[in-house]
Amino acid sequence: MAGKADDDIADEGDEGRPRKKFSGKKLVLFIILPLLLLILAAGGVFFSGILTPKPTEAPPEEQKPEEKESAVPIFYDVPDMLINLNTTGRRPTFLKISISLQISREIDRAELDRIMPRIIDNFQVYLRELRLEDLRGSAGMYRLREELLTRVVAAAQPVRVKDVLFKEMLIQ
Repeated sequence: MAGKADDDIADEGDEGRPRKKFSGKKLVLFIILPLLLLILAAGGVFFSGILTPKPTEAPPEEQKPEEKESAVPIFYDVPDMLINLNTTGRRPTFLKISISLQISREIDRAELDRIMPRIIDNFQVYLRELRLEDLRGSAGMYRLREELLTRVVAAAQPVRVKDVLFKEMLIQ
């Protein structure tokens, strides 16, 4: 009898109540889930860049008066191009395109005149591989603009080309 009384005392807590263990569901709900939420929140803050310091702006470099960028946009017209698109059928599909380039400085016009054959060649090589499906919709136009801008920036170094603008685009 003395053994049974000792067992009851050992199972009871300080106040005479039996101790309860955390069940698996309670452990997940009260410990693991809040830790997981904290980790996810910290990762979100880290990857969003909220905590990264902003870089200090460097003072503008001294430029010669003729090399300063113009506040008024300057446009350079690329000669019209007529391109045979890549098609699988017997009937050829043509693209007629007129483009303007927005440049930074007026003095870059002479340099663009000098390297225009290279720019047109880069455009022609890319455009001839396009299919009609590549040009459909606003997303197709956006991709075309970005690809042409990438190619003209690479070909026109050190001239700074800001944008490629479509004046006319006809698919026939």
